[in-house]
Amino acid sequence: MILRLADPSDAGEIAAVGALTVDAYVADGYLDGAEDGYSEHLRAASDRARDAELAVAVDEGSGVVLGTVTYCTAGTPWAEVSGDGEAEFRMLAVAPTARGRGVGEALATWCVDRARADGCHAVVLSTLPVMHAAHRIYQRLGFVRTPERDWYPGPEVRLITYRLEL
Repeated sequence: MILRLADPSDAGEIAAVGALTVDAYVADGYLDGAEDGYSEHLRAASDRARDAELAVAVDEGSGVVLGTVTYCTAGTPWAEVSGDGEAEFRMLAVAPTARGRGVGEALATWCVDRARADGCHAVVLSTLPVMHAAHRIYQRLGFVRTPERDWYPGPEVRLITYRLEL
């Protein structure tokens, strides 16, 4: 597996990243597959590649995108919960066919390493309360729950937060 930034000039790769992100959320039951505002937001990988750092995990042999994550720092367009000196990652998604291969943990670790390189003192993230597999990854990496930062992006959507001190 190779971890790298997505190539914003490669329309096929960017489309694959958007489709993978939506497919992963649908496969886990977080979306129903209908085209709605959030599905389109997830599919908009070109926007994330333009305004943040869009990382991909790619199969070394085939070049197939196995997973993706969006990395950003406080005050940038994709940041939601990060404060001064903090990095954040969002939309961590692994293709259903690539689950159990360490892709999610590798992408989360990539974000932590990137935050260290940026001189950040912490990494934060938001997640749905039901994303238990993701929570296990975050906890293995040393993230701790920060309930005081939990928030509601919509009236019926609660996001919980985690933080890793660097």
